[in-house]
Order: sequence, then structure tokens, then C-alpha cells
Amino acid sequence: MNVQAARAQFPGLNDKVFLDAACCSLAPQVGAEAIGKFLELAMMCPLNSSTHHHMFMDEMRARARPAAARLIHAQENEIALVESTTHGLSLAASAIPLEPGDRILLSDLEFLEVALPWLQKKKDGIEVDVVPNHNGEVRVDDFAARITPATRVVAVSSVQWTNGFRLDLGGFSQLCRDRDIWLVVDAIQQLGAIPIDVQATPVDILACGGHKWLNAPFGCGFMYLNKDAMGKLKPPLAGYLDIQDPPGGWGHYFQNPDTTPVRDYGFVTAARRFEIGGTGAYPGAVGLAASLDLLHELGEQTISKHIFTLTSFLLAGLERLPVTIVTPRGEQHRSGIVAFSIGSAEQNVALIKRLQEKRILVSVRYTSNVGGVRVSCHFYNSEGDVERLLEELKTNL
Repeated sequence: MNVQAARAQFPGLNDKVFLDAACCSLAPQVGAEAIGKFLELAMMCPLNSSTHHHMFMDEMRARARPAAARLIHAQENEIALVESTTHGLSLAASAIPLEPGDRILLSDLEFLEVALPWLQKKKDGIEVDVVPNHNGEVRVDDFAARITPATRVVAVSSVQWTNGFRLDLGGFSQLCRDRDIWLVVDAIQQLGAIPIDVQATPVDILACGGHKWLNAPFGCGFMYLNKDAMGKLKPPLAGYLDIQDPPGGWGHYFQNPDTTPVRDYGFVTAARRFEIGGTGAYPGAVGLAASLDLLHELGEQTISKHIFTLTSFLLAGLERLPVTIVTPRGEQHRSGIVAFSIGSAEQNVALIKRLQEKRILVSVRYTSNVGGVRVSCHFYNSEGDVERLLEELKTNL
């Protein structure tokens, strides 16, 4: 499959120029169809017992784990399915062992959810240190200069949500390993657009919701837990699907008169130990797996090459217009997001409203006075989409 064929998977593109995957992406037909098939199964229960029906639905949900593992070159047992990035980051903050006086280091450019779980822990004596951005960039050296003996966690987004700056994840990985500091990564604005390989660039915990660049707005994402770090974490939840399968399986177990709820349980050692451990969000996981399969069919290099081509084309067009390009220009720091400004925040908001009237969808986003009009170029977009945007900008500026 090539990007032209993949575009046909997104009928939501037929009546609009959709350049806002960084907010909430469109779903592909394969994702919607997979959920439709699941709903038919849920409605009809075609298996010979509802017990087998339940177990089969569990198996359908579990197919999202290997698809997510493949995306980041991880092992399946390092993947837990979560509801969202928020869910994954909150689990990380609860699982990492911390003591009063320990400190968390993060950037002032972050989406608020990167900070919220750690701010909740201030009541336990945990402190949060904020590193100012450097002209819209999040730099390894700036973090290194702020580390103290009490620093235990560095929490960062691999791509910043307001301006698309892609940080030097390898540099942050090395910094944290050299200092024995936990590295927690919010990868929702990168994965699905620009590859991450956790074998080549180790991190401790990574969280990614499905509703942005993974094109799965169905309430399911994933969390990666490095197998070498997993044993040091404190699982915050305990559900029956977190424990080792009983002899003969759950169907046999529930039919055994000798079962008792209070006994010694052996928990699994895989990342799914950090899932809720009960009946999961089946449709979300089924849709996520289908969307991930589409990404794999296209190939990560094909996707990233196409996105870089589109963002380069967009940047070249913006340079000919009376706008300020907010996104740092170095290709090593580029992503699928390009941000620009025509002046004040009010002017930028007025501009996107005019674009919306023309069915051109982009956003305005700011953090710490960094941001502007945010344009998201994904694999299903074309140069024609970018040209439409640039033509309207010429008319409206």
C-alpha cells in the first residue's frame, strides 16, 4: 500500500481539508469496520457459550499489544493497553517508587497532563522543577544543568504539542541512564508519524493514546514499560486478569467448587500487570489494532518521508507569506506539526475561524507563550491539501 491508496481509507477527507491530527485524527475505514464486526459479535454471541464468548473478546482485545510493540520495536510483554496517554502517565507516576524530597524535572512547554500526575504527588512531599524552554526548544543541556542529587524523574514529550519541536530523545535517554534517573515519555505527538525505536533509544516508560497520529479515536492507547525497569515499579492496580492463568483456564476455574477469593495469587510479570485487569475497552482495542495494522502496512519510513515532504512544502510556502514561523527549522527536530503566527493570539484564532468556514481544519495552541496556528500533516494528507491552505492564507492575510 502507498500513501495514495491509504488516503482512500479516510472518507472524512472527502468534504474538507483536514490538517489537525495533532488534535484528534480521523479514523480509517478498516478501524471502523473492525469495530463493526466486533459489535456484531457482541450482539449475537455466535460461540457455544458466553464463557467462550467472553474469552474470545479478551483475545480480540489482546491483538493490540503485539501491534503496538511492533510500532516501537518493543517486546509484546512490555506493552500494556491503557485508555489514553493521560491514563498511562498517571500509572507511571503511581508506579515509580518515590520518597519525600524527590524531585521531578519537566519543561515549561509541556501539555498540562505531563505535569498533572506529579503535581498531585506534591502532597506526599514530591517537588516539581520546571526547565524553561530555549526559544521553543527543549534541550538536553538545559535539563542536565538543572539536575540535582534529588532528581528522580525526567518527564518529557518527545514532540511538543504547540510548536512541533521534536527533542533529542537519544540525548535525554543517555542523560537519564548516566544519572540513574527515570525517563518517562509522552509520545502521542510523535508515534504514527515519526518512528521511535526503544531498542536503539531506551526509555523507562512511554505512553501514547490512540486518538491522534495513530488514527484510533476509540478510547484506547498503550503504555510501554522497559522490561529492565518493570521489576522496580509498584503496580497500582490489581485485577483478576493481572494474575497468572489458573490450570485449565478461567472457564474451568470458575466451574470448580473449591475456588476461594482469599488465597495467595501469582501475578504476571508482563506489562499487562499494569492494566486494570478486568473487562477491558474491547471496541477501542479492536479499533486501535486495525489502525496500527494500517500503519504497519504502509511502513514507518514511507510515512515519515511523506510527512517530511509535506512539512517542507508547507514551510516553503509559509516563507513567502507575511507570517512568523514558530516551529524550529532543523530537520532533526521536525515532526508532523508546523506552527506559525500572524500576530496576536486573537488574530490567530480569527484566522482559523475563517479557515473553518472554508472547511480547512487546523488549530491554535499555546503554552508558555509559545505557539500559534498549528498545522498537522499526516500520511493521508497531500500536497493539494497544503496548497489549499496556502491559497486561503494568501487570501486572508
